[in-house]
Amino acid sequence: MPMIRSAALRGFRATVAELGGNADELAERAGLPPVALDSDDILISDLVAARILESAARLLDCPDLGLRVAGRQDLGMLGPLSLAIRNAPTVADALECASRYLFLHAQGMSIAMEDDPDGARGVLALRYGVSAGGRVISVQGVDLGLGFLHRTIELLVGGRYGLRSVDLPYRPVAPIARYERFFGAPVRIARPAANLRVPRSITTLPLSGADESLMRLAMTFLAEQAPSHPALPTGTQVHAALQQSLGTAPAEIGVVARLLAVHPRTLQRRLAAEGTSFAAILDEVRRNQTHRYLTTTDMPMSQIAALVGLSEQSTLTRCCRRWWGATPRAIRRGGAAAP
Repeated sequence: MPMIRSAALRGFRATVAELGGNADELAERAGLPPVALDSDDILISDLVAARILESAARLLDCPDLGLRVAGRQDLGMLGPLSLAIRNAPTVADALECASRYLFLHAQGMSIAMEDDPDGARGVLALRYGVSAGGRVISVQGVDLGLGFLHRTIELLVGGRYGLRSVDLPYRPVAPIARYERFFGAPVRIARPAANLRVPRSITTLPLSGADESLMRLAMTFLAEQAPSHPALPTGTQVHAALQQSLGTAPAEIGVVARLLAVHPRTLQRRLAAEGTSFAAILDEVRRNQTHRYLTTTDMPMSQIAALVGLSEQSTLTRCCRRWWGATPRAIRRGGAAAP
């Protein structure tokens, strides 16, 4: 079962108190030790986290509880990850860092930059994903996560960032007007995914006060934590290790196996048991990194090929045709879908 740091519930106690409720009683009712509401680093199941949010919203008659809690949170709840995000050179780098290492905070959550689902030019979708494991999605949990992502971007850019609209994958009980006040943008319901639709141009905005040496320090720490995290699936560990080493070490299973302190054959067996393979994960990491470099930088094609662990520019071209049916230059011009 996916686990999450109790920091995700920061602000819950104050919100409940404001509504006249008893946070300790709600925690015990949901099967959560009350001490978890006052500590950031207790690991709890995402099911319990969702249960306490939904239970509080129902018992306190507060259908916008998730948004209220999000309004009390800040980047500090992400621990070392917040240091890397705050000191990233651009918004794109900050989002990439969050996408890469969010699983250290919450195993079942993800953030991805994708092409706009409506196909609008110059618009990017920031998709917030939650692994529900076959369960009904927690409305309050998604509200909280999407609200936190919105507030994080506002903090990074220093205010409004041109949010076009918000997509919710359900029909909320709270009035839509409440969501639109929180996000400051139109809200669309019953959509295929939870998205913030933002101007693509914000990804290139530089972050004021960023210190790249601090970011590198934080990223090194996060990378050291990622491969050794005992509760993570082997595929996730391999994915993190490849993202960290791609372009600086041979993209070989033996290299990654040494990073994870296992025998290559053992690594192969574990990946097969999870329904994947080293080659499939490597291909995914290369594809995502290539798309990011092509669409957010002006690097020469030969340099991009080297950064993703490919020997020649011609190999990069063949890979792009296989991934997207287009050349690297066509993708750079915006002629291919995001990974």
